[in-house]
Amino acid sequence: MTQNTQNRGGAAVGVVSDLDSIEAASVIYLRLWFDGPDAQAKVWNDFAASLGSDQGRVALRSFETLCSLCARHGRRPLMRHSVQCACVGADEACFAHFIATAATGEREDAMLLASLIVRADVTPLVASLATDVGLAFKRMRLSAPRQMSAQDQTQPRTLH
Repeated sequence: MTQNTQNRGGAAVGVVSDLDSIEAASVIYLRLWFDGPDAQAKVWNDFAASLGSDQGRVALRSFETLCSLCARHGRRPLMRHSVQCACVGADEACFAHFIATAATGEREDAMLLASLIVRADVTPLVASLATDVGLAFKRMRLSAPRQMSAQDQTQPRTLH
């Protein structure tokens, strides 16, 4: 397998600022979750601050389980960009669209999108979790990102 084939899911296909609020939250929280315990604490703080302690804990458990299942039963490793990166990778875009689709109640389409991420036998479970997560994002009333900071756009850094 060539390097390009191995990293295909990381290919930039868009920018975070072009995503709606649910899709942007999906990408940003996915990146944070896999960035380690300190970043996971930030996810918990956002959930608890927006949804309250009890509902935040329920939403966090759904998100944690979703991420865990995607990692454990993925068709291949899910490629992610750095937390600060303005780009959206192909895998991240698929994950974001999957959650947004599930949140609108389009279960069959969500399961189809899930099949791009995880094994077929896991798709019903991850689609259900994605619905819970997407609805939690809606209740959090997150705003869509307008732009990454000017510093992020002007600094020549490779983050993916």
